[in-house]
Amino acid sequence: MNENIVKRNEKLAQKVIKGLNSRNMSGYYASSAEEARKIALELIPEGSTVTMGGGMSVHEIGLVEALKAGNYEFLDRDAAEDKRAAMLAAYDADFFLSSCNAITEDGILVNIDGNSNRVSAIAQGPKKVLFIVGMNKVCDDVDGAIKRARNVAAPINAQRFGLDTPCSKTGSCMNCKSPDTICCQFLITRFSRHADRIHVILVNDSLGF
Repeated sequence: MNENIVKRNEKLAQKVIKGLNSRNMSGYYASSAEEARKIALELIPEGSTVTMGGGMSVHEIGLVEALKAGNYEFLDRDAAEDKRAAMLAAYDADFFLSSCNAITEDGILVNIDGNSNRVSAIAQGPKKVLFIVGMNKVCDDVDGAIKRARNVAAPINAQRFGLDTPCSKTGSCMNCKSPDTICCQFLITRFSRHADRIHVILVNDSLGF
């Protein structure tokens, strides 16, 4: 990565972390995917029950593989025969892993969801929530974050899942009411009532969608 982009991301990350701290959330900066994985494993004690609700960024830094290979109880929803039971089990997990669709420079997290198991677990349930977020997802403000979620993340995910939505064909949000829409629930996390519950690792990389 270009040295000037690295310097810019380092400075911007500190601004985002300051915003997260002011909102009762914890922020960390990782200069690489490897460092992000190291920080995550330092935050998750061995023996913890860990699950997730999707999130390409979590896979991209190698965290899922590390947890499966380590001394953790990883609840793999994708491998479960009863996916509903696996999703419900997430609400009592020690750690819920996720990325976010966008984050503002002052530390507000924006997420959209189709089945809504991810946003509901972020809001309430698991003891701790750990986000892995590439610096490509930082936006100026909430309006910009929502636009990114709807016009970048949603169309790509609709295409990835093979959904028949207008955005999967046009590449941008059409504000549809398609049965396949994944823009069912919007969650804006502007403050965490419970200290030490939400942790965000900002990664100096382009991760996820």
